[in-house]
Amino acid sequence: MFDLQQYKDNVAIVTDRNESLTYNELLEEVECFASAFTQKGLVFTLCENLLGSFVGYVACMNKHIPQVLLDGSKDLELVQRLIAVYQPEYLWMPTKRIEETGGETIYQYQEYSLQKMSYEIPIANKEINSDIILCLTTSGSTGSPKLVRLSERNLESNAESIAEYLTITSEERPVTTLPMYYSYGMSVINSHLIKGATILLTDKAVMQREFWTFIKEQKATSIAGVPYTYEMLKRLRFFRMDLPYLKTMIQAGGKLNAAYVKEFVDFAEQNGKEFIVMYGQTEAAPRMSYLPFDKAVEKNASIGIAIPGGELSLVDADGNVITEPEIDGELLYKGENVCLGYAEVRADLLKGDENHGVLHTGDIAKFDADGYFYITGRMKRFVKVWGNRTNLDAVEQLVKVITSNCACCGVDDLITVFVTEDGLEEQIKALLVEKTGFNPRAFQVKRIDGIPVKTSGKIDYPTLQEML
Repeated sequence: MFDLQQYKDNVAIVTDRNESLTYNELLEEVECFASAFTQKGLVFTLCENLLGSFVGYVACMNKHIPQVLLDGSKDLELVQRLIAVYQPEYLWMPTKRIEETGGETIYQYQEYSLQKMSYEIPIANKEINSDIILCLTTSGSTGSPKLVRLSERNLESNAESIAEYLTITSEERPVTTLPMYYSYGMSVINSHLIKGATILLTDKAVMQREFWTFIKEQKATSIAGVPYTYEMLKRLRFFRMDLPYLKTMIQAGGKLNAAYVKEFVDFAEQNGKEFIVMYGQTEAAPRMSYLPFDKAVEKNASIGIAIPGGELSLVDADGNVITEPEIDGELLYKGENVCLGYAEVRADLLKGDENHGVLHTGDIAKFDADGYFYITGRMKRFVKVWGNRTNLDAVEQLVKVITSNCACCGVDDLITVFVTEDGLEEQIKALLVEKTGFNPRAFQVKRIDGIPVKTSGKIDYPTLQEML
């Protein structure tokens, strides 16, 4: 997957703990890690943005050892549930957590340990399709056993496409603003390692002073974020910061309000930087589209065009291809990066390619006369208000004109708007009534202390749904 020998003298990684490895040193650690394995098998990697986690991830990728990336901060119950379903032969995990699993420690590196597992009643057939190199949890899963099955070609082709449209070179120094187990965070690592760049690894959040100290000292050239990240950056007065080396800002992981996109695009234009909006899903390893920066002002609400080697299209409710602009339909993507399928039990890891390069995204979109695509909603993010099918994402975007700290959930005939500020109820209701034509009784506004977000930075809608 990664040609570490090609860039042997380049620095591969620098951490906020003053650790660093050249590509040649990383190659040596990969060989040490792989030599500890006494049998083939599946690895659960409990990820944290730490050097040990990073080395284990790269080693498994380069030695074609199938692994599942998991949130290293997940509680024991959730991890044990997944272990029971998949019975991995090994765990690569923070040493501080090894007492939780009862495995045998066979290798250690930095703050990580490799645990060899055994089971009282082992699964009879644990064979794994040789094409599978990585499995990721499905978007929004919280301990769900559903995994996305990815091949080396899926990941390699996507990393190559990303590197092409972002013009990544060995001079780049991206900072890890996202968790390694999150497909978007993983793709930042992949697309830079294949070009011999230097990963700046930190587990600090953008709200922490240490993050900004690290980014300035190490002269980070790019930053990646989800909508929440950029909303926080604006609150931190990012536009006033002195960051001369930061040249690229990329955004994915959900729809950022178009007004915010325009602000960041304007800032980028005025300061010799680029702001690139992208769209993807874990099932596509994960990028599917990007908005070229020269179209960023004109098309600031768009997800752009398909990545190099990919193809976007729309189909209507009957599965017919939509050929006219400005008509909503389900977004389909075709490309080598489309996953093989899903797994819900260990036996599913033996399955072959079930998607054949085509992904039904579940997103509703349209395209304009120039062929640029726009997400208008999520098929599952709809409720019916007195018989009218209503897009909760679109309602949320309306409210963001008044406050960025909001989120919408709902049941049929009642949409709930969660906000973090007092005194906005009448203003929000009046706006929504004006824009939708619904009776005010279709909406309620609830003030909460904070909009819950997942570790990936995405809004935690299931938690909000429970608060209705």
